[in-house]
Amino acid sequence: MKKIFTWAGVAFLLFFLFTAPIQASDVVNGILGSLRGAAEAVITFMQNLFTQ
Repeated sequence: MKKIFTWAGVAFLLFFLFTAPIQASDVVNGILGSLRGAAEAVITFMQNLFTQ
């Protein structure tokens, strides 16, 4: 069952990529932006933790 859901997810992602590439790139940029923000927050926390 897990294998079926995995393949269905991959098929959906490929379909989305080929039918709406601009929107797909916006989604990826949004995810990467969120990850970058989270990483910057952790870096800021660590800097404040060790400098005070």
